[in-house]
Amino acid sequence: MSLSEATEPATKLSEKGPGKRPRPPSPLSKEEKQAKRAKAVARATAKRLKKQRGHIPEACSPEDVRWKDIVNLLGQEVVDNAIENGSEFDSPFLFKSEVELEVKSVSSNGEGLAQSDEEGSKAWVVVVPFCLPGDRVKCRVFKNDRMHSLADFIQIIRPNPELRDDKRVKCKYFSKCGGCQYQASTMLSYEMQLDFKRNVVVKAYKNYSDLPDSTIPEIQPTIGSPLQYGYRTKITPHFQAPPPKVDRTALQAQVESGEKPDWLQIGFNIQGQNKVFDIEECPIATPVLNHALPEIFQNVVKTIHTYKRGATLLLRESLDTSVDPDPNDTSKDKQVCITNNHASVRERVGDFLFEYVASSFFQNNNAILPSLTSYVRESIVSLYPDPNDPSRPTHLIDTYCGSGLFAITLSPDFSTVAGIEISADSILYAKHNAKLNNIAPEKMSFRKGDAAEIFKTVSDFPPDKTVMVIDPPRKGCDDPFIKQLLEFRPKVVAYVSCNVHTQARDVGNILRATRDAVEGEGKKYVLESLRGFDLFPQTAHVESVAILRLV
Repeated sequence: MSLSEATEPATKLSEKGPGKRPRPPSPLSKEEKQAKRAKAVARATAKRLKKQRGHIPEACSPEDVRWKDIVNLLGQEVVDNAIENGSEFDSPFLFKSEVELEVKSVSSNGEGLAQSDEEGSKAWVVVVPFCLPGDRVKCRVFKNDRMHSLADFIQIIRPNPELRDDKRVKCKYFSKCGGCQYQASTMLSYEMQLDFKRNVVVKAYKNYSDLPDSTIPEIQPTIGSPLQYGYRTKITPHFQAPPPKVDRTALQAQVESGEKPDWLQIGFNIQGQNKVFDIEECPIATPVLNHALPEIFQNVVKTIHTYKRGATLLLRESLDTSVDPDPNDTSKDKQVCITNNHASVRERVGDFLFEYVASSFFQNNNAILPSLTSYVRESIVSLYPDPNDPSRPTHLIDTYCGSGLFAITLSPDFSTVAGIEISADSILYAKHNAKLNNIAPEKMSFRKGDAAEIFKTVSDFPPDKTVMVIDPPRKGCDDPFIKQLLEFRPKVVAYVSCNVHTQARDVGNILRATRDAVEGEGKKYVLESLRGFDLFPQTAHVESVAILRLV
């Protein structure tokens, strides 16, 4: 045997790589291999579905609100069948695929809900912004989820002429800015926007209150804003810091000459992206804010080399606080733009003056605030039209009172008023605002209330003579708050909400908790009236007022 013949097997082994040996033949048959692969695929699929199904949107969140609209469009039976056979995540659309679809409805979030009109197509919804029912739209899918996909708007292929009129478009950032859902769709008439928003209230109580239809009064038409543009008194543009590789010295020289770097964008986020784009104006912001924008943005350009991280700007309209206010004289009123988070802001609401710190919460549409506060006041008074009625409430509690908006504007109809607030700074401003409007301290007080025992601060108020105003944050009222409310049991509750879905949930909880009370004992709440207010025209947002009364 030659040397080469003796080493031939070793050479063949080395061709497979160092340290590797030939794989022995599988003892499994072809059919057994296929069955094994099928089991592996089934296990992977089950694992994926378990993970996807484990992500349940928080109740009343935008995702949860959207899901309920999707189920309503597809039908509960179709959704249940898909979940049962495990196909609820099997999207018919590939990632980044461009498709043409028919828009069937608009969700409560202001998004178009579209479907394929091809024969035999799977029951599936594609969520597309900036479109209206009846439009045929081209879009690009960027995410697939349970029974629906999310897509970027590309263009309108065929508009619905009954709803859409592109001549109404006033925003140059049409279909780009993510700030407004109907701003890009301003081709939708304002009357139709108000109808859409009334429907949001209707659906919220249907989906979240768990109340019989007989207990929900007819939802009144949405009150519109006197201004549909130029109404927003606060905007917050933002920008990113210089990229890490930028030469700061060269950048300083560049911006000192007035040249804006190409990468610097100052404005708002692109729809559906965490990416800023430049703006020159915002059509829904007040003229005072738009007038101030160029100088403020130019200052950012000149100082951008000093920023180590991105920042958010504050622009808030205010009356000139350097001039002494006069509640009865508006001739000295001068509007200015406040940019300091710690500065005081002053504004009029009807016949009342309010001051608050610029970074704190205050409604951003001053034009509609007189209508909102007057409606709450009149809704309460109308329950007891006779001023001599001995059952008429005499006390008012304003929970979540902030700087005292409702406590002060509703005060003329009550002998004793208390505002409850957790923030000490807000209480200071509320007390200041009471003085500003010449309200006697023996009539009005503001009290710091711990969230866990908030009603202890008003234990001296007679429940059967008390009206309570609730104006909570978007998350609504938690269970401990509702429990305390039910124990205190004020005669009337005016629930003002910036999130009608959490309001519907809370109102349902309150009514159900007292529905078994004996009639005539003054222990059972009923929902007297329900109405939406359009504080943010050109967006999908709607505020709502619910009036509850003990019977």
